[in-house]
This record gives sequence, C-alpha cells and structure tokens, in this order.
Amino acid sequence: MFKKRMNADTARELFLDSFEPLTGYENLPVEDCDERIIAEDIIAKTDVPHYRRAAMDGFAVRASGTLGAGSSSPVIFKLDETIKNGTCARVHTGSPVPDGADAVVMVEDTELHGSNVEVFAQVHPLKNVGEIGEDIRKGEVIINKGKRLRPCDIAVIASLGIRKLMVFRKPVVAIIPTGEELIPRGGTVPGTGEVYETNGLMTQLYVRKWGGVPKLFDIVTDNPEKIQSAIEKNIDADMILISGGTSVGKRDFVPGVVASLGELLVHGVGISPGKPTALGLIKGKPVVCMPGYPVAGVVALYWFGREALRKLGNMPPGLEAPVYAVLSEKITSRTGFKTFARVRIENGKAVPLATSGAGILSSVSKADGFVIIPENIEGYDMGETVEVKLID
Repeated sequence: MFKKRMNADTARELFLDSFEPLTGYENLPVEDCDERIIAEDIIAKTDVPHYRRAAMDGFAVRASGTLGAGSSSPVIFKLDETIKNGTCARVHTGSPVPDGADAVVMVEDTELHGSNVEVFAQVHPLKNVGEIGEDIRKGEVIINKGKRLRPCDIAVIASLGIRKLMVFRKPVVAIIPTGEELIPRGGTVPGTGEVYETNGLMTQLYVRKWGGVPKLFDIVTDNPEKIQSAIEKNIDADMILISGGTSVGKRDFVPGVVASLGELLVHGVGISPGKPTALGLIKGKPVVCMPGYPVAGVVALYWFGREALRKLGNMPPGLEAPVYAVLSEKITSRTGFKTFARVRIENGKAVPLATSGAGILSSVSKADGFVIIPENIEGYDMGETVEVKLID
C-alpha cells in the first residue's frame, strides 16, 4: 500500500531539500552560452565605450559656438582637423569625438558649402556625444552569478572583449520507461494490450527544453531485478526519472526497488491526477517515479521533475508571466488533493477540458494550460477569474 499520502507542497519541499545543486562547470565560447546559467560574476575590466564617441552623423563642435543658431539664422563653421572656436570636424555614428569638441550637430541641421558648414540648430554640451563609460563603468558588476544568459546578456559580455565564460554544467537525467504493455515506437503494430512507449519520449523532450541532458533508456519490463539493473546502469546520471510501476498493483515494483537501493521519501501525493507518484534518493541522486498514466505523469513531471532539474542546474526560479482568464463553466475538484484541471483559452475565457482522466493524453495536447485548484476548496464557479499555468 501507499505510504501516508503527503500534501503536494510538503512533498515537493521535502524532496527538493534532500539534495544539493551541481557544482561542476564548463568553460564555453560566449556564442555557445545562450540559455546557460553563468557560474561567475562578470566584472568590467574596461569602460564601454572606452573613448568619447559620436551618437549621430554630423559635425563635432564646441557647443558654445552654436548659441543663437536657428532655421533662419545659421552659424557658420569652417571644417578643420583641430577644434577651436569657429571650427568643426565631420564625424559618423560611433566615431571618436575630436579633442576640444563637446557636442555633435546632426547632419540634418547643417548645410555644407565647400569648407564652410552652416549650422541651423543650437546644441548644448554633450549633445549627441557618448561619454567614456556611458554604457559600462570599469569595475562594475555586469552579470551576476546564477543568471540565465540571454542573447542580449551575451552581447554585453562580448562588448568587454570576453571570449569564454564559466557556466554551470547541465544536469544529466536518466529516463527509464517501464511496463509490460509497452513496445518501441514504429515497426510492430501494437496488439491487444500493447501501446507504443511515449512517456519516455515526452519526458526526454521536456528535460531538454528545461535545460537538462536527457538519456532515454530502453523499455524495462515489470520485473524488480530488471528495474534495479536499469537504475544501477544509470546511477552515474544526476537525476533519474522512472515512468510507470508506481501504484500498488501486483506489477508495481518501482517504489520498492528505489527503497531497496536508497531512500523512499514519498509514496502517494495529494495531487490529482498523479497520486501514485513516488520520490526518492539513491546515492544522493534525486529519483522521481512518475505514474504510467500519461496525464498523471505530466503533472508529476511539472510539479516535481522540473523543479528538481532547476535546483540541480543552479537555475533561477521560473519567470513565467501569469495568465488570467474567466471560467466558462464550473470546475469541480477533490478536497485534500491539489487538482490540475486542463483548460483551453478562448477569447479570454478558460474552457475546461478535463479534471479527471489520467490516461487521456490528448486532453493535455488540446489544452493551453492547467488551472491548479488548492486542496482546501471543492472547485471554482463559472465566471471566476483564475490563473492558468501555461503548458510548455
């Protein structure tokens, strides 16, 4: 039988507190660091820009010399390589501003006549001039350790002349699908009582999407010795995800095998669907045992697997923007269980698809997200505004 059913939040907290983040690093070229988690503070060793630069195409001048310039009363400057009262120099966006100049007049506000330049606009000091260190100051912390790098972050780092970065190693995740009824995809047509193995495929793709390195193992039959052997062959991974064999039937051996090899922390969680989920630890490696029913497996993967992967990989908390919608009809749930109701969003309304049916995977594919109903209420009424957790 299940161990005592545990509250979903308590189970996740207990599980996440049972292991430590990875400490390994990789030293990679900056162009290969998109979406990676940086393992060091980036401190600027130089100013950016390191010279005064023109912010516009035009003419570098002393601003005081443009006093009184207007559309009908231009001030005339003479082109010269040396800037002094009454002289100017042509500059382009990004080019150095000559010594002696403190402003740039845009080319649109000038007319060139041989070596004379008519200026039709008054400018103030530093107008259209980028000062030294305007973008980045030497000694400034540009990127903090633990940040997930975006292309714009990498561009800033590259502007400092940095070519390689230390990033945290990606967690390697072993995925073990189990079940007598499973057959490999393609080739043989499933017979009565047989289905193609898809939970492992789905888990593999989610692990990759969430920043891990998946290793999908061959299908393992419902045999405790073979399940144990599969786990032992993958114990070099940073985390193990096992699909199927988690309930209390005659062929559900996975929790017992995990307990025999390490510690079974949880077996039976107050989530619906997904009650048979089991969580454990083997040689310090987190193990998530997901129910074989596809929807229950997805819920367990989202609630436990994704958060475990984030912690292992030193990833910051997810920044998923909340999405709110009005329920088109009532959603019921079981008290005592955190219920994951599948919904589709249509014209600002959340249309319920299912709150039960742990084996109907197509209901997840048709859904835009989950409405998560707390354990202490019996559902939400039609017309209530609810938060929808979007499905990746």
